[in-house]
Amino acid sequence: VEDQRARWERKRSRTAKELLETEHKYLEQLDLVLTYFVTILKAKGTLKPAVLETIFGPLESLYSASHVLSLHLENGNLGPGLENFCQSLDLYGHYAENLEHANKTLKEQVRKNKSFQRFKKLQETRPQFQGRQLEDLLPLPLQRLHQYKHFFRDLLENTSPDTAEYQKLAKTVKSACEVSHWVQDIFDKRENSLQLLRVQKLLKGQKTQVLTAGRWYIREGWLLVVPAKGEELKRRMFFLFSDILIAAKPCHPLHLQCSVDKVFGHTWSQGGLLSLSFPHKTLLLMSSNQEEINDWYQSLTAAVR
Repeated sequence: VEDQRARWERKRSRTAKELLETEHKYLEQLDLVLTYFVTILKAKGTLKPAVLETIFGPLESLYSASHVLSLHLENGNLGPGLENFCQSLDLYGHYAENLEHANKTLKEQVRKNKSFQRFKKLQETRPQFQGRQLEDLLPLPLQRLHQYKHFFRDLLENTSPDTAEYQKLAKTVKSACEVSHWVQDIFDKRENSLQLLRVQKLLKGQKTQVLTAGRWYIREGWLLVVPAKGEELKRRMFFLFSDILIAAKPCHPLHLQCSVDKVFGHTWSQGGLLSLSFPHKTLLLMSSNQEEINDWYQSLTAAVR
């Protein structure tokens, strides 16, 4: 029993040390975002407060919670430190809920707000960022949550069950797992929405509404349908969802929406003329630049093909 406890203690000490070392690195990375972006942007007013809140969410609160945890770990107060940290784990779920909107808002501001675009580029060239962009740093809290779950489990497995600290660790592990499931559920729903949208775009000539609340994508693939009266096998693409099965015919390979022809401009002369024939309309397009008309011809032909 004494040998077992000694082994537990050694493993626990190693895990606690690794948790503290990685916590310091995590805090350094969060500090980069807070120091060089959040604090300065608040002072300069480059972004409106609501936009700033959308992009960075509860990042300051996450930093504060991790800073307090690191102080507890440095003083050897593992149990109380994790018990206190437990109360802040929900912040990671809220951060995950906001992340997609944060990324969209960030892209929008980079595109529309020239002042913010210049500021962002300048900050990212600082040596502290080591070539990383703001987009690389924003997902860090969710990566850290995944690490927390494994660290806390390791600590629990190497703590004697008859100690008061075991109960505190068990509570922390339970909270970390619940928040981790919450975050995974957010990502699963997001991925499912993308799959539904992708399949909706693939279907032609039908009004099947794929995008429906509560529907889950399962799988897809080509299968041969065997007719009842010995006719030729029919190749169909099947899309399986939680509540429906869609069988789709392949589009005819010769069904072209558009054809492209050169009216003139076959030789290196001054420009050229292209003819684009659609089912109900024909466009004649001209350029006086020979190289440009050739590039357009190649691009349009490739797009049609």
